[in-house]
Amino acid sequence: MPKKIYYENAAKTIIKNLEKRQMKGFYVEDSKKALEKVLELVPENASVGWGGSSTLKDTGILQAMNDGPYIVYDRKKASTKEEQKDIYSKICGCDYYFTSTNAITLDGELVNIDCTGNRVAFLCFGPENVIVVTGMNKVVTDVAAGIERTKNFAAPPNAVRLKRNTPCAVTGRCGECKSPDCLCAQTVVTSFSPAPGRITVILVGEELGY
Repeated sequence: MPKKIYYENAAKTIIKNLEKRQMKGFYVEDSKKALEKVLELVPENASVGWGGSSTLKDTGILQAMNDGPYIVYDRKKASTKEEQKDIYSKICGCDYYFTSTNAITLDGELVNIDCTGNRVAFLCFGPENVIVVTGMNKVVTDVAAGIERTKNFAAPPNAVRLKRNTPCAVTGRCGECKSPDCLCAQTVVTSFSPAPGRITVILVGEELGY
């Protein structure tokens, strides 16, 4: 119960600060409610795409998009490099793009660190709407704490999951590596949305993702 109350109070603070940054925010108590909110926000026949995310998979959002009345652009369905490029170009212009975030500050800033950068690229530019779904376990005090969290608590298990040959996969701690398998090539802090309301953040009162 105390954690639930903390999540609700922290979410109120974050949502208020997101609004100051021209982003929208919602708080839901669990994954089921998160899926319901997504289905409420996304109209039928909308074109959708997404970046790699355990959160989107675990909440059932990806399955719902694939099974629902939507035009789906899924990069994993590409069998050739040319098909992948074509899907990426379509995602860039899609109606709704889904992603999670590596961290979110109490002040309403999104902190993300990527490898190739496709996820953060579409967060910054392209799709008409971006829906960010994140567990409250990713809330941090400030940007520095968000980078620390990502490098030392998100990247290491992701490196293990993806079978990357990085120091963090072995030690569990960021080694500031220059390994060819490095996952931390692009760091993006989203502190403002130039297009008002383009980014919507759904805060979920559960521990989700890495």
